[in-house]
Amino acid sequence: MKPDHQDTHKPLSIFFLVIFLIPILLAGCYMPQALPVSLPRSKQRQTEVAGILNPTELQTPQTTLTPTPDLPIPKPEITPLSTLAGDYNYLTQQGDTLPALAKRFDVPLEAIQASGDLHPLGLLPIGLPLKIPSDLSDVLRFSSPILPDSEVTYGPTVNGFDAQAYAESAGGYLAAHTEKVHDQVMTGPEIVQAVAIESSTNPRLLLAFLEYRSGWVLGDPPGAKKDLFPIGYGAADSGLYNELIITAKLLAQGFYGWRDGSHTTLTFVGGKQARLSPQLNAGSTALMHLFAALYDQTAWESALFGTDSFLLFYQDMFGDPWLRAAEGEPYLLSTTQEPTLTLPFDIGEEWRLTGGPHITWQTGTPWGALDFAPISGEDHCVVSTYWVTASAPGLVVRSHRNVVAIDLDGDGDEGTGWVLIYMHIADADRVEFGTWLERDDPLGHPSCEGGTSSGTHVHFARKFNGEWLSVEDPLPLVLSGWRAYAGESRYVGTLQKGERIVTSRPNELYDSVIIRDE
Repeated sequence: MKPDHQDTHKPLSIFFLVIFLIPILLAGCYMPQALPVSLPRSKQRQTEVAGILNPTELQTPQTTLTPTPDLPIPKPEITPLSTLAGDYNYLTQQGDTLPALAKRFDVPLEAIQASGDLHPLGLLPIGLPLKIPSDLSDVLRFSSPILPDSEVTYGPTVNGFDAQAYAESAGGYLAAHTEKVHDQVMTGPEIVQAVAIESSTNPRLLLAFLEYRSGWVLGDPPGAKKDLFPIGYGAADSGLYNELIITAKLLAQGFYGWRDGSHTTLTFVGGKQARLSPQLNAGSTALMHLFAALYDQTAWESALFGTDSFLLFYQDMFGDPWLRAAEGEPYLLSTTQEPTLTLPFDIGEEWRLTGGPHITWQTGTPWGALDFAPISGEDHCVVSTYWVTASAPGLVVRSHRNVVAIDLDGDGDEGTGWVLIYMHIADADRVEFGTWLERDDPLGHPSCEGGTSSGTHVHFARKFNGEWLSVEDPLPLVLSGWRAYAGESRYVGTLQKGERIVTSRPNELYDSVIIRDE
C-alpha cells in the first residue's frame, strides 16, 4: 500500500476504488463480522498501562458584530439528544463555519440566525451564540464531545511527545517488531512515529488504539509475530504500517468531513446508519467514525461508552486528554490569517499546473494540495535540473523520504503554527534537516521519487497547527497572488489572478502554463 500523497496526476483507478477506498467508506465490505469490543487484557496489564510510563514525562472575515473572544475549550457535560426540533441555541466551536453548520443541521445557510452580520465563508468566533432551526431525527444520543480535536491531529498538544521512545521503553512486542516499508526495514516504534508525522495524526492516539486492539505496545501476546493484521482490518495489504495507515485514513475521514460538513452520518459494520449530533466536534466524530468501521452499533456503544471503553483505557494510558486540550486549544481562531506565500519556483520560470486541488496526504484529508511540473524539455520522469524553492522563510523540520517540511514559526515543532509540505523532492541536493531557508531559497529538485508518479513534479500542501488545509475558504491558498479553486473532482481546478486563469492539465500545455512574475 502506498501513501495517497504519492499521486499520479490522474483520477484514482477503478481498481483502487473497489479494493481500498470503498472498503474504508463502507466498513462492512471488508470485515466479515463485527470484531470484539476489545482484546483480552488482564487487570495487571491495565495497571501497567497507568503506571509503566508517566505521560507527563515522556478572505478576511467581515462582521458588524462586537468582537467575540475565542473562548477556551472546556470539558463538556453529556446531554443526550435523539431529536432536534424547533429553534436550537448553538454555541460555535473551534473550526466552525456557516456552510459546515448548515450541512450538519441540514438547513439553508440563510436560516442560521446571529446577532449581526458574519462572513459567509470565514471561521466563526468561538462561543458565538447562534439560533438554528432544526428538524433532525434519528440523531445519536451521544451528543457531547468525547475527544478534543487536538488528540486526533499531530498538533500543539503532541508537545514533543516521542512515540518511538515511548514504544521502545514500554517493552511490548511492538519494540521488537520489524517489517519492510517501501524497501526499508523499520522497527515497530519507527513505524508508529513515521505514520504519525507523515499523516499528521496524534501518536498517542495511534499507540493507544494499537494497544487496545492488539496488546502489542505494553504486552507480548501469543502469536503476535505471525499476526499480519494487529488492528484487524484484514485489507489487501497486511502489516503494521498498512494497518496504521488505514487507521489514520479513517480518523481523517471523520475529522475533516466534520470540519467541512460533508460527514454527518455514521455507517456501522452491518450497514446500520445513524445521524451524528451537530453538537459534536471534529475530534469526537473522527474517533466515532474509526470505531464504526470495526464494530456494529451495539458493540460500538460498548467500545466507546461502556464500562471497559476505549476512552477510559486511553485516559489510563496517557492521562486526561481534556487537560492537555486546555493548554493547547483553541488553536484555530476566527482571527487566524494566512502567511504570504509565493509559487514554489523562481521568478520568470515556466511551470505547469499538472494537478489541481486534491488530497493533501491520505484519503479523507482536504483537497489542499497542488502539483507543479517544470517545462524543461527533460525526459518524462527524471530528476529535474530545475529547483523547487521555499514559498516563505522558515526552518526545515523534516527532510526525509522525499518530503521537505518547512516550519514557518521556526520553533522546530511541526505540530505548531504554519508548515509547508513539499513532496516528490529528489534525494540528490535535497536541503538538510535543520536548515533555515529564506523565501526563494532552493530546497531540492522535483522528481518522481517518493512514490508512484506519472511525471516529474512537486506536490505542495499546507498545515496549520497540525491540521491539513483545503485550498478553499476559510483559509484559501494564494501563491504569488494566484488563488486556487477546486473543481468537481480531484486534480481538477484552477489558479486565478485578476482576469488570468490557469487550468490544471496532467498531460497538456494548453492553458496550464504558469509563469511566476513576482
